[in-house]
Amino acid sequence: MMTWLSHHRQAFMVTLMRMGKTPYATLFAIIAIGVALSLPAGLFVLLQNVTRLAAGLPAQPEISVFMQQNASDSDISAIRQRLKARTDLSSVRFVPRADALAALSKQAGISDLTAGLSDNPLPDSWIIIPAQPDAQNLARIATNIRGWPQVAEVQDDSQWAQRLTALLDLGRNLVWVLASLLGAALVAVSGNTIRLQILTRREEIEVSRLIGATNRYIRRPFLYFGVIQGLFGGFIAWLIVVVSVQLLDQQASKLAALYNSPSHLAGLGWMEAGILLAIAAALGWLGAFLAVNRSLRLIESR
Repeated sequence: MMTWLSHHRQAFMVTLMRMGKTPYATLFAIIAIGVALSLPAGLFVLLQNVTRLAAGLPAQPEISVFMQQNASDSDISAIRQRLKARTDLSSVRFVPRADALAALSKQAGISDLTAGLSDNPLPDSWIIIPAQPDAQNLARIATNIRGWPQVAEVQDDSQWAQRLTALLDLGRNLVWVLASLLGAALVAVSGNTIRLQILTRREEIEVSRLIGATNRYIRRPFLYFGVIQGLFGGFIAWLIVVVSVQLLDQQASKLAALYNSPSHLAGLGWMEAGILLAIAAALGWLGAFLAVNRSLRLIESR
């Protein structure tokens, strides 16, 4: 056990020495890895914030039924009876025109919205939540209610929710595709860096093999190099995302305040940051592993 730890400690120190001998090349490779990883990480943060905002919206699609302006109490009572008789509705809520005007005035920040108007321009309405929130069921119910007497308009708000869900799914797929492509690119970058190191130390490797060094022993410092390079690249990516979120948060908060919806952008949590570092280290290790194995096979064949 002590011998195994000693070999790893020696390989780790050799890796740090090699990094110190080529600081600029190592730094540029780390920055390239960090910038590449920051793109999918930034998109992930953007999707997380959009999903968080969408979670604050109504969870169930609703149907809004607006009555005619001249609808009487008996008309409203008849609509109420017809709605109560339906078994495909989860809940029904009546919104009188006076309550709708008060809510609109409060939301708009205007104390007397009807100043200069002779009458309340808003109609009585119903807010309906279907028992089955699928799009076909909502369309069927809305079409049926449109034919009722004294119903002026019926609005089905499930379409925007479906569009939002589709956009979020598209964004998630885009993140996965982009992350996969950039991951392959990072493996290639790490592999090329390791391959250049192997070429400059070709004679040293051949001598080590002559005195009995195994492939595992030769490979170990290069694997450490790939892991450390990936970890630093992941840290750079995390730092880019954090700074970007801080720079954009102030402007996003101002924009949200204009819509009476104060909100702040959320960055990467500790778990997400740890996953980012682990993925970066794994990609660096994979690139180094592939490059070393290929180079060793070429050396053995000559």
